[in-house]
Amino acid sequence: MKKFWENYKFSFTLLLGIFAGALIGVVMGEKATVLEPIGQIFLNLMFTIVVPMVFVSIASSVGSMLNMKRLGKILGSMVGTFIVTGLFAAAIVLVVVNILSPAANTNITMEATEMGEMQSVSDMIVGSLTVDDFTGLLSRKNMLPIIIAAILTGLAVAKCGGEESPFGKLLANMNQVIMKLIEMIMKFAPIGLGAYFANLVGEFGPQLIGDYGRCMAIYYPMCLLYGFIFFPLYAWFAAGKKGVTVMAKKIFKPAITAFATQSSCAALPVNMEACDEIGVPSDISNIVLPLGCTMHMDGSVLSAITKIAFLYGIFGMPYSGVGTYALSIAVAILSAFVLSGAPGGGLVGEMLIVSLFGFPSEAFPIIATIGFLVDPMATCINSSGDTIASMIVARLVEGKGWMEKKIRKPVADEATIEAIKNGGCNC
Repeated sequence: MKKFWENYKFSFTLLLGIFAGALIGVVMGEKATVLEPIGQIFLNLMFTIVVPMVFVSIASSVGSMLNMKRLGKILGSMVGTFIVTGLFAAAIVLVVVNILSPAANTNITMEATEMGEMQSVSDMIVGSLTVDDFTGLLSRKNMLPIIIAAILTGLAVAKCGGEESPFGKLLANMNQVIMKLIEMIMKFAPIGLGAYFANLVGEFGPQLIGDYGRCMAIYYPMCLLYGFIFFPLYAWFAAGKKGVTVMAKKIFKPAITAFATQSSCAALPVNMEACDEIGVPSDISNIVLPLGCTMHMDGSVLSAITKIAFLYGIFGMPYSGVGTYALSIAVAILSAFVLSGAPGGGLVGEMLIVSLFGFPSEAFPIIATIGFLVDPMATCINSSGDTIASMIVARLVEGKGWMEKKIRKPVADEATIEAIKNGGCNC
């Protein structure tokens, strides 16, 4: 029970705060709007920290990533695998939300966001990827340019000494400081989101509470469908029928661990053990699994597009069109790459969604609530998918017969596992 409480303490506290806020909103009605400033303070704190967090965490990760030995083909195969599996997840959820709209019959009604004049394709590309002044990189309204600038900065750091260079060490220390700041802000989350939710329920009525049930009824079965269909297909690509058989035997433990802890990093030692037993070369699993904790998030891709479709529904906007779908996929995959580095990291991805799609800040608490409700299953798909991604990378790097080569060394020894448990990963 003690371990269970440690794993779920924050989630329970946050959900309790939201539930208490909803209850206050029901009891006080429109008078609950007096609590809005408290919720707005929390939102402003989160929106303020998101830009430095995204820039520093990506620049630091890329700078140290490219400083690792034998990167080459392993890194390329890994990134390709993460993106392709994310695209498959995005394709599945796009089909599902168009058949079963998460916001159908919802009682939440908000004004549609104002749409400006349609830009040309070239202007959209330039405006989406770049800014015309450095100060533009200091605004959360320009998230894609910030991410691109962070990647380029990370590459420059790698060429100038990487994580061991003075600037590389500064970035790493800044990342630690920012994560600590976010941890401090998140302590205020139960009160902040509770107050905001009290205002929301007081304004829109108690029927708001029941509108998340449809999202859950769509999301959880969709994740199970993805796991039972696509995981065996990925394993078959990695190592044929034998790969499917071994995966089925070894994936259960990492999946349950991730679901119970709601942390990809908490399941990392179990994933290491599973990869070693499957036969994934140690130099591959040592790279793919830790990076997978922060970069491989098919479950988060599924949830991100579900949230986007939900917001389109409650703002009375049609969720359709190639451009909308393409942007949804890009945002889902990008947010999956950056959202897990912070405590309650899903909130970062949700801020990215609100910013890039131009929704008002009032949309943030709504999808934040959905995020916490889907987190156990999302983490389960994210983490167990890391083991399968390691198998795919092994196939791409070592060839079809990699499982028979047995060219591996034990990677999940007791010392390594203990080091990871004692703080080797901060996701």
